[in-house]
Order: sequence, then C-alpha cells, then structure tokens
Amino acid sequence: MKGRELTFIIVALLLGAILGGFVGELIGSFLPEGAAKTLFTKSVSIGFETTRVQLYSFSFTVGLMFKINFMSVLVVLLVIIYFRWWYI
Repeated sequence: MKGRELTFIIVALLLGAILGGFVGELIGSFLPEGAAKTLFTKSVSIGFETTRVQLYSFSFTVGLMFKINFMSVLVVLLVIIYFRWWYI
C-alpha cells in the first residue's frame, strides 16, 4: 500500500511542476512588460544539454533539463502542503 502512495505523490509532484510551469508561462504571456511579467516568465534551467554518442552500429542521445519558474515552485509547494494535510 505504501508503494502506491509514494508513486501517487511522485506523479502528483511531477504533474504539479509541469502544469505550474505551463500556467506561469501562460499568465506571463498576457501581462504587460514589468516586474510581474518577469516573475511569471523568468525560469532557471538545471541539467545538461543533449549529447549524442555515435558508435559503429548504433547511436543514442542522452539529456536531461529541468526548467523551473515561480509558478512551478508554487504549485509543487501547494501539492506538498495538500498531501501533508490529507495523507500524512
């Protein structure tokens, strides 16, 4: 039972980060230039760019990048608060 709850929490956190980032970009696109637009559209990229490895008979690409903005952090915090209040 605990494994299912952990999986559910991880999926909820990932979806919260994705949807929060999308909502932040969407809100920022409608705001006029200024501090509020910067707050919603500014993001930090963490990770490494894609790297392609080509060997004689095959090739593969490796890369991982996280793009974090204000709304994605806010939504992840709200998901954590929700789960602490209802499940833990």
